[in-house]
Amino acid sequence: MLIVHIITRLIRAGADENTMLTCLQQADDGHDVVLIHGAEYDDHYQQQYRDRVRFVLVEDMVRKVSFMSDARTMIRLYKILKDLKPHVVHTHTSKAGILGRLAARMAGVPAVIHGVHIVPFLNVGRKKRLMYLALEKIAAVFTDAFINVSHGTQDLFLQHRIGKVDNHHVVHSGFDLKRYHDAQPPSDQAAILRYDSKGPRPPVIVMMAALTARKRHIAFLDAFQRLTRLHPDVRLLVCGDGEERTNIEEHIVRLGIEGNVVMLGFRADPERIVAMADLCVLCSEREGLPRVIMQYMAGGKPCVVSHLPGIEEVVENGVNGLIVPSADIDSAIDAIHHLLTNKDELKHLAQGARATDLSNWDAETMWPKMQAIYEDALQSIDMINTDQKFSGKSPSVAAGT
Repeated sequence: MLIVHIITRLIRAGADENTMLTCLQQADDGHDVVLIHGAEYDDHYQQQYRDRVRFVLVEDMVRKVSFMSDARTMIRLYKILKDLKPHVVHTHTSKAGILGRLAARMAGVPAVIHGVHIVPFLNVGRKKRLMYLALEKIAAVFTDAFINVSHGTQDLFLQHRIGKVDNHHVVHSGFDLKRYHDAQPPSDQAAILRYDSKGPRPPVIVMMAALTARKRHIAFLDAFQRLTRLHPDVRLLVCGDGEERTNIEEHIVRLGIEGNVVMLGFRADPERIVAMADLCVLCSEREGLPRVIMQYMAGGKPCVVSHLPGIEEVVENGVNGLIVPSADIDSAIDAIHHLLTNKDELKHLAQGARATDLSNWDAETMWPKMQAIYEDALQSIDMINTDQKFSGKSPSVAAGT
């Protein structure tokens, strides 16, 4: 089986990591897997996985809307898909999702799947909202199945009549649960937190998120400055990288909170950073159901999180975390202050986080669930026999090129 994935950016973010993990699971199952990505990418994926997955760069595919570059992208995708003749195209993120699905249908791809990692028309201006809704409805006509990361994203798409009930599915974004559950803080914890290990340990807040505007780091830092006056020794560990890094670092200096904020950049051991936390935070304005919330929980850490579609699937307010209004970042700071000054409640939430059932996010269950969705899409056009198992070695489907 030849499976092609298409994603706009291939960076170190949740949707990208989820896509890469899916590709690897499919390759390990015997499939021929191609990952097409745009101009913004981190080549560590290619360096690490090029022996298992084929990577194809489409330089005109960028996040910014541009009629000329978008037209070139769709033509390029069409030519690639026409040449490859894949059995399944699985698109991810907004730009690649729209252009990739149109190109796939033009190229005659049997099964076209779209992964909904985020709701693009949520919390944006009116013009963008109308544009995204119109484009998503057009692309939905060419979509055999939607794979949502949460019931919240699925419900929003169905409420706006994008797709139908019978072609929407939920497959949570998987990861290695045990890696977070068993993690210990890094050996250089004292150096990271900038304190004398012989003295009292400062309270630690962790925010793991790509450094992009929609994660609202700068707005959070503005509010966090107030927290530093209430808790002078507090530490905020910012884990992640992205195009906003310079702006964020400069803003920290302007606010005069360099002693309280530690910019860690990308870490290959995020589970150890979570292990240092007293609590974790995420204040994004738009998400699907961010996998980092489950990673916090797997590490036994309660979180303060802005309300997001489907967040109630995992965060139970007052049991394993606190949900605050999406538009009110000051309320997140109030919640953090409350927990830092009420140790018994913080301990209660930590116990609730540790006890949260995260089995739906186990990486081992992700591909088998997707496999069933792929199989249904192909069965509907008689690509495979209903009595045969969908696998990389299935004799009922011609091998990919």
